Amino acid sequence: MDINKYTEMAELLKVLGHPTRLCIVNGLLNEDGCNVSFMQNCLNIPQSTVSQHISKLKSARIISGERNGLEINYRVINQDAIRVINALMDKDK
Repeated sequence: MDINKYTEMAELLKVLGHPTRLCIVNGLLNEDGCNVSFMQNCLNIPQSTVSQHISKLKSARIISGERNGLEINYRVINQDAIRVINALMDKDK
């Protein structure tokens, strides 16, 4: 494995290294995607805080959003992130 792959994985782990972002990504996997309002209600934190975390996850190409009318539904698109979450949450067992 070359150093670039290690760098990519380290960046992924940095972004996922925040409890709220871990919770968001895990929730998106469990719900097969959802919008910011749903996340805000589940996490019980302000919408602006959820949006900041969503922005970081989108910038890292871990999630993407698809507009559906007035709302945007987010989904996890990064396979490495999915594997990390599955390992952390022991979903394969």
